[in-house]
Amino acid sequence: MSNSDENKENRITYKQAGVDIEAGNRLVELIRPLAKSTVRPGADSQLGGFGGIFDLKSAGFKDPVLVAANDGVGTKLKIAIESDIHNTIGIDLVAMCVNDLIVQGAEPLFFLDYFSCAKLQTETVQQVISGIAEGCRQAGASLIGGETAEMPGLYREGDYDLAGFAVGAVERDALLPKPNITAGDIVIGLASAGAHSNGYSLIRFLIEKEQLDLFAPAPFQKDITLAEAVLTPTRIYVKSLLQLLKECPSVKGLAHITGGGITENVPRILPPGSAARIDLAAIKVPPIYRWISETGNMDQTELLRTFNCGVGMVAVICKTERQQAMACLENCGETVFEIGQIVTGTDTPEVVYSDSLDFGQ
Repeated sequence: MSNSDENKENRITYKQAGVDIEAGNRLVELIRPLAKSTVRPGADSQLGGFGGIFDLKSAGFKDPVLVAANDGVGTKLKIAIESDIHNTIGIDLVAMCVNDLIVQGAEPLFFLDYFSCAKLQTETVQQVISGIAEGCRQAGASLIGGETAEMPGLYREGDYDLAGFAVGAVERDALLPKPNITAGDIVIGLASAGAHSNGYSLIRFLIEKEQLDLFAPAPFQKDITLAEAVLTPTRIYVKSLLQLLKECPSVKGLAHITGGGITENVPRILPPGSAARIDLAAIKVPPIYRWISETGNMDQTELLRTFNCGVGMVAVICKTERQQAMACLENCGETVFEIGQIVTGTDTPEVVYSDSLDFGQ
């Protein structure tokens, strides 16, 4: 054997090191139709360029302000991996970003994702991206690009991570929150679809502590498995709230209830000298929270600053528009409750609770 032949046999390829370029290229072709299904005015959803392009003018904006958000799904991802259920976690990824845009009055325009793993498992990635595409369709945003990275040695086999990036636009004079939030305004809560994507380190801790089987019926919802119950995707409120802003342009503020719960998220939209008085008995609490409260022996204060407790979004409305706003949201398919009002407070905005959460029987 010549030295040349021996050198050829000893040559190292990128694939031998754990990165399969051809597999990545095949994956792009598989997800191209998913991206195309999210097309909207301003974006053509063509993958393969160095950057995604969006035309604000063709989207109909005149004097827009851009609003950007990025997020992940936290340790909820571990449950998706452990249960091998990957088709909804992408909805969570989109939701966590676009719900942060709409609370500033911004219509989501486009979305990009980042998927990283030890080794590309085509079927898994395709399921994840299908969820991302579904989330984009629910939000009216276009999936215009993303990045898939194989990084052997950084992740364990079978593990992956996700990050999402969304950009929206709002006309300059329609930015939220408005500075005129004042005592007497009404606080409306939009029902959540469960735990959404927050508090999952605690949920996973309780599952492990109780030695529960992810494929057994959920202890709080017997008709589905525990995995399916805790993987219920985050509700995307974008289209309902865009309709609300259209019908009730005097909406004063919106708050996405994520980590920190009502306790920490509502004060972010309040002006100094005000507080939100929230009647906890007015909230319809999903069954998962009774289980969490009892299994974890959690007090109400800790529960309220860890989870959404049944309220995924809050709207602050002028008192005279209360009925119109609630009717609009209900017509859009939302479950809504009047949960309180704005009152005079201290220089530091806060939430003041009355009554207690009702977990039902």
